[in-house]
Amino acid sequence: MRLRSKAREIAIHILYQIEIAKCDYQSAFQSYIKNYPQKQEVIDFSFTLIDGVCKNLQNLDALIKKYVKNWEIDRMAVIDRNILRLACFEIINLPEIPPKVSINEAIELAKRFGDIDSPRFVNGVLDKIYKMESKKVDQVTQ
Repeated sequence: MRLRSKAREIAIHILYQIEIAKCDYQSAFQSYIKNYPQKQEVIDFSFTLIDGVCKNLQNLDALIKKYVKNWEIDRMAVIDRNILRLACFEIINLPEIPPKVSINEAIELAKRFGDIDSPRFVNGVLDKIYKMESKKVDQVTQ
C-alpha cells in the first residue's frame, strides 16, 4: 500500500473512532501511533488530514450538505460521512494533491470500509463538489 493511501486509511480509522467514542482526536491519534507504529511520512500526512478535518468540521459539513440532496449529514453512515469530510478537506485545502486523486482514494476507502452502495454515493457527491467548487475558484481567479 502506498504511504499516502495508508495515511488516509489511518485518518479514517481515527475519524471514525473519535466520532463513535466521542474522544479527543489528538489523544486518539497518539494512541493509534503508539500501538501501530508507522513511517514518519505516514504519521505526518495522517495527522495533517485528521487535524484539518477536525478543525474545519463545520465548513466541511456545510459543503457536503450543499451538494447532497435529501440527506442530512447526521443520517449518513459514519464511515461515508468521514470519507466525504476527508476528501473534501483534501480537495479544498491541499492544492498539491490533484482532486481526482483525492476522489479516487475516497472511492477506494468506501469500497474497503463502507457498504455496497458507499463507493457510488461517495463518488457522486465528490464529483459534484469538485465540478461546482472548481468552477467557483476559476471564476474568482479570472
